Amino acid sequence: MAMQREQFSSRMGFVLAAAGAAVGLGNIWSFPTKAASFGGAVFVFVYLLLILVVAYPMLVMEMAIGRHGQANPLDSMRALGKSPLQKRLGEAVGWVGLSVPCLVLAFYSVVAGWLVSSLLGSMATLAGLTASAEWLNGFSLGRNLFGLALFYLLTILIVKAGVSAGIERWSRRLMPALLLLFVMLFLYIITLDGAMDGLRTYLVPDFSQIFDKELWLAALGQGFFSLTIGGCSMLVYGSYLSKKESLSKTAMSVALLDTGVAFLAGLVVLPAMFVAMKNGVTIYDSGQALIAGPTLVFEVLPLLFERLGAVGDWVAFIFFLLMTLAALTSSISMLECPVGLVSERKGISRQTLSWVFGAVIAAVSVLLILNFPVWFEFVADLANKYVQPLSALLFCVFGGWVWSRNGKVAELSQGDPEFANSLFGRIWPWYVKFVCPVLVFAVLLITI
Repeated sequence: MAMQREQFSSRMGFVLAAAGAAVGLGNIWSFPTKAASFGGAVFVFVYLLLILVVAYPMLVMEMAIGRHGQANPLDSMRALGKSPLQKRLGEAVGWVGLSVPCLVLAFYSVVAGWLVSSLLGSMATLAGLTASAEWLNGFSLGRNLFGLALFYLLTILIVKAGVSAGIERWSRRLMPALLLLFVMLFLYIITLDGAMDGLRTYLVPDFSQIFDKELWLAALGQGFFSLTIGGCSMLVYGSYLSKKESLSKTAMSVALLDTGVAFLAGLVVLPAMFVAMKNGVTIYDSGQALIAGPTLVFEVLPLLFERLGAVGDWVAFIFFLLMTLAALTSSISMLECPVGLVSERKGISRQTLSWVFGAVIAAVSVLLILNFPVWFEFVADLANKYVQPLSALLFCVFGGWVWSRNGKVAELSQGDPEFANSLFGRIWPWYVKFVCPVLVFAVLLITI
């Protein structure tokens, strides 16, 4: 490699950074809204089951590929091949995987820019700056471009500082802050009228819905995308993980933390939705279908905040700060993918590359804003429905069939000498070779 490769300085730093990459707006908002749409607690039960049997084994696979290659996605995939043809195919798979974070960041940052503006709008409201608050809370072109630019600036500044001084350092701060804000918001929301109804819906299962096909499909899709399987970020972060760490146990920590944040999000959002209904805000239509869907965060909850009076201004501030932090922990992992690749292959400083790639992807985001919603929806569908599932399938097939069983076991045994003799160690190589490709192919078909 042209430049010496960095590593995370500690297992905790890696876990917080990797969990931050997985914890994002979809995890925090999509999970609670799907739970609200599909029976609450029974959806949570099915989701947890599918995380265990689908997402976790594949998370271990992606991290293992990255740590084995100790390089960017292209070179890590090449390292699995034995013949020149296999190496070329591996590099091609790496290119497919690398396209995912670039595409996702382009549209993801548009929504994140809205959140930044809403956060600043809540701060302006608290400061009594009415005119500024109205501009920041509106959806004008200038406001959207301003929020987008500020979000990219924050992302670039963290990534250019490097793995240890930038990504790990800020993940250690952002993830605990995220968890603290969730707890604070939950403790307040649960005191409001109607919150207990939402909590019962979320925690008390109605297993009469367990055979609902749509519920299983929704939980499968959410479980698959929750840990950004096929999104390349976990492979890249895995390449920065020390060989002294137990990869299977570290991946479990990441999965548990990511799932825990999603569960906490449900504890906040579902009670908040029922509180909003008590305050006259329409959440469900006449057929008991959830209205507004993903845009509830911008259309419905602000109405709840307004009706809470002066306290609502502080609740809005905490809520949008929480959402902005979640978006930021994901965006830094996305930008790191192309930055790390070119930095290693060409020897160009990551400081320069962070600005260059940040500016290029930001320019695409500007085009999405100028042609909203048609281009925005096209890129979002392209990334989520087609490229990411295809990338996950290729990673799974290549890692399961091209990478030998002995190679996989040897990699997992580093940092965990008992891995090969454990139950998971005996099952996992077979599982990711035969079962996971079938499951991922099913997800791809369902998504398409």
